[in-house]
Amino acid sequence: MPTPESVSTVDPRLARALGRPQHGDSLAQRTGRSIRRLTASAAQDVTELTRIARELQQPVTTGRVIAVTSIRGGVGKSTVSALLGRTFNHYRHDPVLSLEADAALGTLPVRMGAESVRWSCADLARILTPSMQLTDVTGYLVPVTDGGWLLPASQGRVGAPMDVRTYRTVTLALRRYFAVTVVDCESLPGEVARTAMDTAHARVVVAPTTAEGVNGTRQVLDWLAQLPHSALASTVVALTANSPDLVLDVKAAIAHLRETGVTVVPLPYDRHLAGGGPIRTDMLGEATRDATVRLAAEAMQRAVRVR
Repeated sequence: MPTPESVSTVDPRLARALGRPQHGDSLAQRTGRSIRRLTASAAQDVTELTRIARELQQPVTTGRVIAVTSIRGGVGKSTVSALLGRTFNHYRHDPVLSLEADAALGTLPVRMGAESVRWSCADLARILTPSMQLTDVTGYLVPVTDGGWLLPASQGRVGAPMDVRTYRTVTLALRRYFAVTVVDCESLPGEVARTAMDTAHARVVVAPTTAEGVNGTRQVLDWLAQLPHSALASTVVALTANSPDLVLDVKAAIAHLRETGVTVVPLPYDRHLAGGGPIRTDMLGEATRDATVRLAAEAMQRAVRVR
């Protein structure tokens, strides 16, 4: 097939308007944290970091697929997918893939820092063969600046949604090459999202900290509990905050979701993430980094349980 043209992920005119990214924490927060560290227990921090790193670096015999979805768009699904992909890239020493399975002008390539995209999932599905080596496959992928690889769902144009056959072909083939694949799915109840949630080794459901968001996510968890292979046991909820001023009580929201038996990891409001554009891990707030690492460790722990 002919080679697709390379397409910029962000219009150059808009890229100039993005401005300088903000740090996730204010200067006052960073100064206060530095003072607190002088009196904190370093040994306890090291022990916890070591435990989490061990979870993230667990060896796998076959590639693990972690599907990320939500009940609607605009709640941080692609942002969480990008955070997970970057976290696995940082901690693991084997290949990691971030795969976009949402062709509706998804933002994963932008969040992962890709300047341009060329090959899509549908393009790759047509040419994948069992004889390909990792070096052959990565020639069709976008290298991520700080490690790992990216496969977009489209070239940033409105087009036909991804079909289940394409999704299955790509994920089954690429599991041979990548230890961990983070899939940024379309929102539920999309057909590809339901297939991904049903077949993944672990699932992350992104829930906004709103009454309707938590209520809808609870319905998704009840649905997962009815799947024949106990999908709920390998599911984690990421509770996102898109505003510094939340109306819904976070503790009440967590308690409501935990009634199903899942682990809930709250991701706090972060000025850097709220600004949009490429995610720079060095610009994330400390609470965001800690929560992201914990979320990744929880997802990985569940993914390796599945044979």
